[in-house]
Amino acid sequence: MVPLTLSYILSLKPIDDDLALTNCAFVSPEDYSEKCTTSPYIELNDIVLFAKPHDTIHQGQIGLNGVQRKHLRVSTGDEIQAHQFQTPKSTSTSNGGNDGGDFNALMMTMELEFTRPQVGQVLVQNGKHEDVDAKKMHGVISRTLISHVFTVGQKFAIEFCGNNYLVTVGGISNDVMQLVEGDDEVDERTSSNNNNNNKVKHQRGLFTSSTTLIFETAANSGIKISGQKSSVMNSTLFKSKEFSFEKLGIGGLDKQFEDIFRRAFSSRIFPQSVVQRLGITHVKGMLLHGPPGTGKTLIARQIGKMLNGKEPKVVNGPEVMSKYVGQSEENIRALFADAEAEYKQKGDDSELHIIIFDEIDAVCKSRGSVNSGTGVHDSIVNQLLTKIDGVDALNNILLIGMTNRKDMLDEAILRPGRLEVHIEIGLPDEAGRAQILKIHSNKMSENKFLSKDVDVSDLAKKTQNYSGAEIEGLVKSAVSFALTRHVNVADITAEIDEDNIKVTKDDFDRAFSEVVPAFGAATETFERCRLNGMISYGSRFEKLLGTSSALVEQVRVSEKTPKLACLLEGGVGCGKTALAATLAMNAEFPFMKIVSADSMIGHNEMSKVQTLAKVFDDAYKSNLSLLVLDDLERLLEYVSIGPRFSNVVLQALLVLIKRQPPKGKKLLVIGTTSNKLVLDDMGLTDAFDATVSVPSLTTDEATAVIKEIEAFRVEDVDAACAMLDHQTPIKKLFVLLELARHGRSDHDAMDDANAISLDRWINCMEDLST
Repeated sequence: MVPLTLSYILSLKPIDDDLALTNCAFVSPEDYSEKCTTSPYIELNDIVLFAKPHDTIHQGQIGLNGVQRKHLRVSTGDEIQAHQFQTPKSTSTSNGGNDGGDFNALMMTMELEFTRPQVGQVLVQNGKHEDVDAKKMHGVISRTLISHVFTVGQKFAIEFCGNNYLVTVGGISNDVMQLVEGDDEVDERTSSNNNNNNKVKHQRGLFTSSTTLIFETAANSGIKISGQKSSVMNSTLFKSKEFSFEKLGIGGLDKQFEDIFRRAFSSRIFPQSVVQRLGITHVKGMLLHGPPGTGKTLIARQIGKMLNGKEPKVVNGPEVMSKYVGQSEENIRALFADAEAEYKQKGDDSELHIIIFDEIDAVCKSRGSVNSGTGVHDSIVNQLLTKIDGVDALNNILLIGMTNRKDMLDEAILRPGRLEVHIEIGLPDEAGRAQILKIHSNKMSENKFLSKDVDVSDLAKKTQNYSGAEIEGLVKSAVSFALTRHVNVADITAEIDEDNIKVTKDDFDRAFSEVVPAFGAATETFERCRLNGMISYGSRFEKLLGTSSALVEQVRVSEKTPKLACLLEGGVGCGKTALAATLAMNAEFPFMKIVSADSMIGHNEMSKVQTLAKVFDDAYKSNLSLLVLDDLERLLEYVSIGPRFSNVVLQALLVLIKRQPPKGKKLLVIGTTSNKLVLDDMGLTDAFDATVSVPSLTTDEATAVIKEIEAFRVEDVDAACAMLDHQTPIKKLFVLLELARHGRSDHDAMDDANAISLDRWINCMEDLST
């Protein structure tokens, strides 16, 4: 195109003042009819201007106002290349402009300041502000600049209520990114890191009647925006109108996000004037707590990605600590420095500043609980409380704390006005686990690496009590098995068939044995408690098993008994622990754990109490849990000489067993004891809702067991059983049988590989008789 020479627009004439405030480029009627036949837009370096003919402009010239010339860095008499610009997917509209389709600007952010900065400075010095009504300003801009094409960073001047304002386009939301060719000078100052110095990316959009405008003010501009609509505030706060947690990589936390939005963000969508009339203040802090690996940190980070404005500050609790006196407190103040500076300038119009505080329990322990002598922890808590809810408290902050030890936090920081929103991020339910599995297997499925026999819904059912992190680990483990099949260990340099990699159902089945949930069922432990299995020895056993199983089923289905405690009592070796393990294995509760004295060897009383309390707290994280307290008198350190027992552990057990679980949680506690009379004296028996006696075997019952396991020849069974006592603990019976079996002579072994010699049995009974 023929270069057009720039000229000033004369400002002394009224028409020139009007032209200067139109953001248009003016050309001669001859150039307009020749070069603007298909589109009224002219592209000058990195901006696009709406072209209009005017009689004061001579052919070969173009008229620009001072703001445009300053942006383009040109002067009167300079030459500049002008190109005709076509909007993408453009179609003619009734207003003479173009309908750009996807090129239309959905939302534009505009920053206001006075064209003469000294005006704003005087207002700020006098403690005043020029009030700009957002609705009226939107109307003025719409009447003046409809169908104009704007580029991010472009400036234009406009008159509003007698004042001239300089407007900077701060952001444009649409679906089209334009690649603009500019001169070397413009490219250098707009994209110094671009590998191609002749091409720069600019976000552009067509301003239409449906474009949402968001007004902001420059620092110390002396301008205050009022009347922003709630929909505009919503657009300002969030980057998207719709949230897809699955796209953000979050699964199983829809309910938690709903609570977070309602408590922390719903009030921030509305204008500050509405909030003031309601007489409330914004929530300034929330606490995300729950087991490790459930997604607390992930939620906090994704909240930052969902919001517009300042990048969230992420800090770990231990990072705040310093060996220098006063530095820890200074680190806390530095987190709030930016928010404090902006709040002094803009007040309630300042942007939201998010501070993500991971492992907050490391620095906000209960005051007085840390005996370091320096009082640093107490000072940090005090400093944090001052910033959140002190005399000069800020209203533009949101502190998100995360911990899995809520009990360690100072109670003052948890009250309303501080970290007042407490969201428990628990273990995901089945639907949540399906979401998480889908997120972590989505890439495999898209690239056809996931076998068709892998059913995500079936995996979700199998991963009860798995946290989000454990599900991710499960997927990684399954992938590792799949990859290993295609690796030749003997020659790792051999070519790998990438296209045939498949992650199959068998890979996930193998991964289940490798990745075990921390809050899952300790099935291996229960299996070790019943090495000889369970053998029915008659009607007494069937009744015993039926009664105990009914208690288990009552906890599963009844809404009236969310907690049930059952005590299995009987002599030493009568099979109480094996019965408890069998009940647990048959129940298949998501969380099952056995607590015994052998896991607490060397623990003092307080350590035992803490361990017991943690086991019960872990059980409450699952919807359905079962705990076995094995050999209660050993847990209590009871000895008959003295007698002696741990009253601290006893009192803890009394409280823990009687305590009702949280709403929606169910717990079955099974205790075992060989000395019920002692527990009666201690009052511990009363803490259990039911007591079931586990008897020793009678001679007939022992005979049934021996016949079931085929320990003797048929003709020797009666003679062997005649040597047993009338009451024989089943554990003692199995010990005797194993001793006799492994003590057989070679002649006996050759005679029958499975049967025990009657002579050997007689010898064992005589040697071990008491």
